[in-house]
Amino acid sequence: MDPIKTYIETHKERFLEELFGLIRIPSISSVGEHKDDMVKAARYLVRQLHKAGADSADVFTTTGHPVVFGQKTIDPTKPTVLIYGHYDVMPVDPVNLWDAPPFEPVIKDGKIYARGSADDKGQLFMQVKAFELMLQQKNLPCNVKFMIEGEEEMGSPALGVWCRENKEMLAADIILVSDTSMIAHDIPSITVGLRGLAYMEVEVTGPDKDLHSGLYGGAVANPANILAKIIASLHDENNHITIPGFYDDVLDISAKERSDMARAPFSLDEFKHKINIDEIWGEKGYTVNERTGIRPTLDVNGIWGGYTGEGSKTVLPSKASAKISMRLVPNQHPDIISELFTRHIKNIAPPTVKVKVIAHHGGNPYVSPTDNPAYRAASKAYESVFGRIPIPVRSGGSIPIISTFEQVLGIKSLLMGFGLDTDAAHSPNENYHLECFYKGIETIAKWYGFYSDERDSEVK
Repeated sequence: MDPIKTYIETHKERFLEELFGLIRIPSISSVGEHKDDMVKAARYLVRQLHKAGADSADVFTTTGHPVVFGQKTIDPTKPTVLIYGHYDVMPVDPVNLWDAPPFEPVIKDGKIYARGSADDKGQLFMQVKAFELMLQQKNLPCNVKFMIEGEEEMGSPALGVWCRENKEMLAADIILVSDTSMIAHDIPSITVGLRGLAYMEVEVTGPDKDLHSGLYGGAVANPANILAKIIASLHDENNHITIPGFYDDVLDISAKERSDMARAPFSLDEFKHKINIDEIWGEKGYTVNERTGIRPTLDVNGIWGGYTGEGSKTVLPSKASAKISMRLVPNQHPDIISELFTRHIKNIAPPTVKVKVIAHHGGNPYVSPTDNPAYRAASKAYESVFGRIPIPVRSGGSIPIISTFEQVLGIKSLLMGFGLDTDAAHSPNENYHLECFYKGIETIAKWYGFYSDERDSEVK
């Protein structure tokens, strides 16, 4: 048997138990009561990096949650790989929709069910175990550094500054990231593009208190009604976003690129079946994959106001609010989009209410090159493990810090993800396939060897 496969098979139960130790820590970065859990998770990872063979590993303070940094120097003259991941997770609400406690991992039907199992603790742990494997077999051909943050699910507000302050320590030839997905468990793909993000909140205020709907209804503007009208107006009949200037910087995708994207296997019936919908929805003139990969979007993530408890309470709410995210494509800038959004909302709001718009966080889109040694090595590694050449895809998701890495550190990133779109990341019953976990370790381990070969070949 392949020595890499043998090592994984021999240690697979230990790998899982060590991963479960991390998953059991409720490291929800956006909830203040979990501040101590963030530190606990960071310290757990430091111990795991030491155990895997790192020369050093420490917890570094930031203006927000801590960063874990570890490293192993094989030979200063060799290339250096900087591995990025995050140990923070999304909130678990609504808890009643989980089949089991979200921080008590359960294996069922070949999957790990738990918050963070796929995003990103499970995928991050593949990197740690592949690193351990290569060291134990004395086959690690390059230097390795780890940078693991605790604020990715918040937009990485502190990491950019920390990177600037530690630029020399973070010097590397390539950044390796496992926080994305594949097309299917047997159809590998490499993410070559990420959409950016502008995340906003709109608050509409009417009267200074909730009012009796019988005494005041029809005479006083209802903030919930006004907010609903504002939101409804943000798309036209073709589901085109109506904010003036929103599409000004969107790059047109060539017919060839659209043709290449169409090579990815896709079944509309399967797509609808797995999320239990009867029909799809989206911008006219684009396919489902194009809508989620190369086109910008605007979606309401949450909306509230008035009485939502049991029974009835007939009031006109004093306030109504919504959180709205806009996914951006290359050439769009989150600050510009946030400004356009704010201006538009205030322009269309009637004088019968007051409107407040808050920009929470954002990130630039990112396009990863496919003509460098790291990508070629990844293609060979996936083909070696999965038996087929991976398809380059543009992801609809965002990892805001990736573009910052290139701006601040001057390093390109390679996105080797092993998740599936059925993993329910950010949702109740998040899960991660055991097959993807083990094949991920194997693929990453093989990538190191191919990367070294590709680098040597390029030098020659």
